Amino acid sequence: MKVLLLGMGMQGKAVAHDLDKSSLTKEILVLDNDLDSVSQYIVEKGFKKVTAKALNAENERELQKSVRQSGANLVIMMLPVNFGLSVARAALDAGMHFVSSGYAGDIALMDQEAKDKGVIMLPEMGLDPGIDLILGGIAVGMLDQVHGLYSYGGGVPEPSLKDSNPLGYKISWSFEGVLKAYARDAVLIKDGVTVDIPGSDIFKPENTHMIDIPTLGPMDAYLNGNAATFVSAFGLDETIRHMGRFALRWPGHCTFWNTMAGLGLLADKSDGTVPISPRDFLLKTLSPQLQYGSDEKDIVIIRVEAWGQKGGVGKRVIWDLIDSRDLETGLFAMNRTVGYTTAIAARMILSGEINTPGVLSPINDVPTEDFLKELELVGIKSQGQIEDIDLDQYEPATTPVA
Repeated sequence: MKVLLLGMGMQGKAVAHDLDKSSLTKEILVLDNDLDSVSQYIVEKGFKKVTAKALNAENERELQKSVRQSGANLVIMMLPVNFGLSVARAALDAGMHFVSSGYAGDIALMDQEAKDKGVIMLPEMGLDPGIDLILGGIAVGMLDQVHGLYSYGGGVPEPSLKDSNPLGYKISWSFEGVLKAYARDAVLIKDGVTVDIPGSDIFKPENTHMIDIPTLGPMDAYLNGNAATFVSAFGLDETIRHMGRFALRWPGHCTFWNTMAGLGLLADKSDGTVPISPRDFLLKTLSPQLQYGSDEKDIVIIRVEAWGQKGGVGKRVIWDLIDSRDLETGLFAMNRTVGYTTAIAARMILSGEINTPGVLSPINDVPTEDFLKELELVGIKSQGQIEDIDLDQYEPATTPVA
């Protein structure tokens, strides 16, 4: 079968690594705007099935034509997230299955059309969203009644590098995307009430807290997107009291970026006194200083906590996943956990293991046991535990970042 991979940047490289080895794929066609770099990478890694062509994704007509004429069975979207809807539309119009690591958003509106055309569309198959949703589904399934669900995801330098620069951070994801997320509005559920938090306030002490991750120690947690979006998908409309999605960083990160946000340095528009926005200034200034060395590792952390009742007893379920960079392939933990996840989903569709048309969700439509086994085959392991709690006294993590 033929796969069309749109974008072979940091995360797309892991997709290519995985699918080049798969017996399910005969050809992987990569379309990317940086053809020279992609072609060089293909040669360096000795890929047997991967070929590449140039693509200007900004040209909507060219994008549609390239997807339509590719002759692929399945399209994988690894371009920047703002192209997600256009690529999904192009794939559906061409009758091709679609997988991406980005949020579903308006792609969900294509559900009936996808069902009518027999097309499988599976967004949110990355790290977070992706692995966190799958582990969340497992945790929720271990309880009879769920009162709370928190999920955490983070990509940071390994502990030995956390003091290597003043931010305790290096780039394993689009830094432009990171800075946009640092100003993104958030929604959580607290004591049964939906609370909207403006992007300018996500790093304020009252909206942050600290958690302790085994083997790593304390970490800052700040709000990351709209948790309420997933309430119905998890089947929690009747019982949920607390729900939040959070990102993790080394201690001190939230305090620093709260100051930056307060100074207006995350704004995406210029005030007219300088030719670029404060955010673009940070992007251009900081990016060269936050790169990993060839022998340096990042780590990725996913934690999911669900609490409620099981057999009439208060219980808390915790699932943890920690991965680190593979220096042999050069793939960062972020590349691995996003790209391999997307590739596993693509293979499950190509093999027929996932075979229901429509816009699907990792929460309910991905075979969890097989998925976790596939992750383990590439060295990405998770573990869960369940413990008794006093449900009347239990409160989710709220200790503010100092």
